[in-house]
Formats: sequence, structure tokens, C-alpha cells
Amino acid sequence: MKRLVLNLALVAGLAATAMAPALAQKRQDPRRFANPSAVIAAELAFAQLAQDKGQWTAFRATALPDAVMFVPQMVRAQQHLKDKADPAKAVTWQPHQVWSSCDGSLAVTRGAWQNGPASGYFTTVWARQKDGKYKWAVDMGEALPMPLDAPDMIVAKVGECPPGFKGWRAPPKPKGKQPVPAFDPAQRSGKSDDGTLAWTVTVEPTGARRFAVELMQEGKLTPVQVLDVPAPEGK
Repeated sequence: MKRLVLNLALVAGLAATAMAPALAQKRQDPRRFANPSAVIAAELAFAQLAQDKGQWTAFRATALPDAVMFVPQMVRAQQHLKDKADPAKAVTWQPHQVWSSCDGSLAVTRGAWQNGPASGYFTTVWARQKDGKYKWAVDMGEALPMPLDAPDMIVAKVGECPPGFKGWRAPPKPKGKQPVPAFDPAQRSGKSDDGTLAWTVTVEPTGARRFAVELMQEGKLTPVQVLDVPAPEGK
């Protein structure tokens, strides 16, 4: 963890290199542009909160009201975790990669987790809020037969900015009262406000699922992460 925290300065430099020249205006209002280091900081703070306050307490505190997780079926996280007691020892985790939309409205992290002798990977979708802070919208993780190697530095990639991009602008508010989308345990998807990052997850009745992330590269959305999770044994 200490090693990864020290790498945050390197991530900030990498993020600045990856962004278009217009993103130099970030110092005026960072909420209008990609900021991968802020996403990594949110992930690290999430992991630390789990150690300080308890695992499920941290999950509830950092999740959006309609966030989802997998058990292995897709469930609404806040409802599933409402009365769930924290384990005596929280899982630990560290981010290894982050993908961000050009406008910074959406980002996805991937990394490693450890829980006693068990270990695996996680991936989390983060949505930026009006105050500039991030909350998670999707969280999933699976065990691996061997622990993931920690990278020398956290890798950050930013989606290619739309032509003439001058910073994020809040989309217009829809007129009238909008219906609340029904929860569909078989599929869910999302896209950044500028359309440069998108994700989708589909879940089979057995619990098998596919999670995919696309990032704008060379003028088109290109897959950067595709995870196929098999159904639990016995299903």
C-alpha cells in the first residue's frame, strides 16, 4: 500500500501527459476534466476506510444509492449491505490500473485484493459527483489461483477527447418527472457524459457474467477490459 501511495505523484504526471492540451485548464476547475489521480485517491481512501471503520461500512459509505455488486447474481449494493455486519478483519486491496473518460465524469479501476490466504482481482466503476468527489457505481471481484503482481506504477489511460472539447458541461436536465428505471438483474450499462468511456455487464441465471469496458481511442470506443466470470461450481 505504501508503495502505491508513493506512486500517486507519478500517476499525476502520467495523467497530464495523456490528456489533450485543453486539459491544462484543469487547474481552473478540475471537475471539468479527467483526473485519474483523484480516482486512484478515492480507491485508496475507500480501502483505508475499510480498515478504519469496517469493510461493509466502507462499502455503504462510498456507494451510490443505485450501486450494484455481485453475490454472484447482481444485487443493489445498498439494500444487500443494509444490515450486513462488518467482518472482524476487512479485506485489503490496491489499485493497479485506471481508465477515465476525457471529461472525468466516469472512471474504472482494476487491482488486487487480499483476504488472509485468499487473493484475487477487483474492478470498480466510479462516477464523479457534483462536488467533484467520486462514488462507486459497480464493484466486482473474483478470487485467483495466484496473487497478482504489483506494478511498478499505477497505469492511467484517458479517453480521446471529442473534437473541440473545452471541458465538461452538465447535461441539460430532462423536463418533467422522470420514471425510475426498473432494476434488471440480467444486465446493466453506463457511459460517461462525453461518451468517451462506457461499460456493460450481463449476468446469466447461473451467475456467470461478462463485464466489459470501452475507451475512446482513435475515434472509436475500443475494448480495454473484458472479464468473463464463470458460474460458481455446482451451478
